[in-house]
Amino acid sequence: MNNKNLLLIRTMLLSTSQRNIYLHTDDKRRKRRIIGGWIGIACLYLMLIIYSFATCAGFGASGMAEVIPTSCALIISLLAFVFTFMKSNGYLFNFREYDSLMSLPFGPETIAACKFVYMYLKSLPWFLCISLSGLIGYGIFGRPGIKAYPVWFVLTFFLPVIPMLAASFLGFLIARVSVGFKKGNMLRTVLTFIFIIFCFSSRYIIEAIFRNDRLEQTIDYAAKVMSDAAGIYLPAGWFAGAVVKSLISDALLLVGISILIFGIVFKVVGRSYKPINSGMRSQAPARKNRAGITRKRSVVGAIAFKEYRRLTGSTLYMTNAAIGEVIAVLLGIVALVFGFDRIIATVTNGAPIDSAMVRPAIPFIVYFLIGMMATTACSPSLEGKNAWILQSLPVDKKTVYQGKMLFNMYLSVPFMAFTTICFCISAKVPALETILYLGLGFMLCAFSTAWGCVCGVKHIKLNWDNEVEVIKQGSAVPLYMLPNMFVVMGLIVLMVFLGLHLDHRLLACIMIVIAGGLAALSYARVMSLSKN
Repeated sequence: MNNKNLLLIRTMLLSTSQRNIYLHTDDKRRKRRIIGGWIGIACLYLMLIIYSFATCAGFGASGMAEVIPTSCALIISLLAFVFTFMKSNGYLFNFREYDSLMSLPFGPETIAACKFVYMYLKSLPWFLCISLSGLIGYGIFGRPGIKAYPVWFVLTFFLPVIPMLAASFLGFLIARVSVGFKKGNMLRTVLTFIFIIFCFSSRYIIEAIFRNDRLEQTIDYAAKVMSDAAGIYLPAGWFAGAVVKSLISDALLLVGISILIFGIVFKVVGRSYKPINSGMRSQAPARKNRAGITRKRSVVGAIAFKEYRRLTGSTLYMTNAAIGEVIAVLLGIVALVFGFDRIIATVTNGAPIDSAMVRPAIPFIVYFLIGMMATTACSPSLEGKNAWILQSLPVDKKTVYQGKMLFNMYLSVPFMAFTTICFCISAKVPALETILYLGLGFMLCAFSTAWGCVCGVKHIKLNWDNEVEVIKQGSAVPLYMLPNMFVVMGLIVLMVFLGLHLDHRLLACIMIVIAGGLAALSYARVMSLSKN
């Protein structure tokens, strides 16, 4: 890369740098929010480091420290592929600053490559957390030679490149296919959903294929699987070979192939970069001019409908906000076809758990998927530089936030009701308990909506150039999602335990009151924040 390319990447990083904003803003509230965001991200990094080190410690304690490099390489590669695929549409295509970038004296392939490098640098801290934790674990349990440490550290920067390039190229192919269709955005969204669901279900597909050779789920089995995977996914094998066996040829292969594929991918992407972006930016929902009566909506309803249009108009937003609902519906259908018992047996790897024990946890199992992402966590920030339009209208913030919360209820409640009913039918839950579970699910959706709005308003970010910065990297989303996810996992276990000692209907009523109270408190907090 020449100096002009480095300058372009540096400009991209500075324009989205929270540190840069912190150093140059005089708004103390904004500084406090930035510090809060840094603390939240630091906590996430710490959790990832602890989890990664614990995984390495498990291998080391079992006398299989030589598997640690392969394990780290595969985990980093998998995360790099999945995260890049989820973000490539927003980073590489249809981004807001497209016109300004294309007016600069750079070729399309150069801009696409710089956007990829920018995406790589933004994701790099996550990969370093995993890799450095693995390096420490490998140093403690494997006791390698001194030269393994610099080799590991240097190759860490190349490990994510090939899977990120593969995910970017797959995103490019989907965009290239969909841009030629009248409903290109919808086709792009459907193809993305199909691929994400395939990734989620790949574990069970593999188990179904190799069911006859299935071994016990032990560390020995995990080590065998990783060893076999490294033989199939060569970059992981090259990394392990360079670290464990000090093979210079493997290190050169990983570096050289990464650079070669980088050049080839963006040579191919560059040829279609302008047509794809131009096609995406010109695509709009087709409307036939027909005479009719315009439906009148309340102000809150109009804002909710505006959120619906925003969701369906953005592949990135829709795949992140609605993926939980889609998986919930598919899981409900699977429960009806194969039975609730079969799902429990599959998830628990055949553990002797009676489905009747799990019945009280059904609303929380459904909510784990439905509440995976609340649109209210990012929709306040998605107004972006257009927020002044809302502010200039005779509509107060309270009404705006009510409209955004109403839309999230429209989105989550029907899917929740469908999946809960499917589970209850499959698990043969009595009618009264089913009604109580639906009521509990409604309260959980209300809590998710209101709590997501609290996070979205408290950590609102209007000065952004790419919606990825809000949907995938904003402080509000992880602060909503991760605590919510871990608490719900704990509640599922708690409900199973309490269900053995309390009447299921009484337990559901207690949880309805608790969830309703938390939803009311969160809603009151949103209304309080709307006055600022």
